[in-house]
Amino acid sequence: MQIAIVTVSDRASSGEYEDLSGPAIEAWLKEVVTSPYETVKRVIPDGVASVRDTLIALCDESAVDLILTTGGTGPSPRDETPEAMREVLIKELPGFGEQLRRASLEQTPTAILSRQTAGTRGKTLIINLPGKPSSIRFSLDVIFAAVPYCLDLIGAGRIETDPARIKAFRPAQ
Repeated sequence: MQIAIVTVSDRASSGEYEDLSGPAIEAWLKEVVTSPYETVKRVIPDGVASVRDTLIALCDESAVDLILTTGGTGPSPRDETPEAMREVLIKELPGFGEQLRRASLEQTPTAILSRQTAGTRGKTLIINLPGKPSSIRFSLDVIFAAVPYCLDLIGAGRIETDPARIKAFRPAQ
């Protein structure tokens, strides 16, 4: 199982400030995922081309199972992660973004500005997360129960989670 963490930020990629979002994802995974996995990390600038090319390389060349992106999902001109996702995904899974926005709106009215989405490319699941570390933890708690089942459905690597943290999704028989 390989999990890629992609931080999308002009300032973090240029060294202007320290990436806190990628480490927040990594810390959450260490707390919750109980099965073995390798982490692949990238810090890239905003923009369609950089995000698109990074995601395609991780899916098609590195064959990672799960990609968690952080950043680039707001309304500012340089926030183009969803546009890049449209060029990468074979199947969009809009329920992830819908659930993230629904749950986040209970916390903050600005969540309506979020444009997170998710989808698959081959045997890789890609999920967009917000850029704020506290929002990352909340977002992963909200959606991660569906991740292991989705990975199973697309033929990706198997992932197990701590049942005290994440209730496993079990389809109706």
